[in-house]
Amino acid sequence: MIQILRLQPEDHDLLAQEQALREQVLLGPIGYDIARFIREYPGLEEAFEHFVAVFNHPQPDGSVAPRVIGCACLLPHHPDQGIGKLMQMAVDLQRQGEGIGRRLVMAVESRAFGELGIEELFCHARDEAMPFYEKLGWATDPEGFTEAGIPHHRMTLRANGPA
Repeated sequence: MIQILRLQPEDHDLLAQEQALREQVLLGPIGYDIARFIREYPGLEEAFEHFVAVFNHPQPDGSVAPRVIGCACLLPHHPDQGIGKLMQMAVDLQRQGEGIGRRLVMAVESRAFGELGIEELFCHARDEAMPFYEKLGWATDPEGFTEAGIPHHRMTLRANGPA
């Protein structure tokens, strides 16, 4: 069974797994590792609210241990009060298409709109991810841009529906 969790500061093992997944799926392909990301964007990692999808993975000794198979980060009240940014969303390549990303986005939306009073969320979606967000009700800005050498579009969702 897959659980969606919001990490707490003491969740060091899950945070390390989350960072490794981000490095594998998002950062590595563009020539980054997590250390470079943290160095080039100081304070960002600490400002994130980290969400992970985990399942209990069987271990060789017969026990089970949580394994991170998806993640998303919320940067609340950025760049202004009442606005939040969804960032660094990734799902293990072998687990894509199972609804894990949808569940992560729903958890971020619930936290942002329901608990933090954020009025608008936005993200910079790679062009191939746009249909995923559109299915979830996010609106696409028609102007595209290049970020990290990859075509993106800004996508937004308001607390009361699409932007």
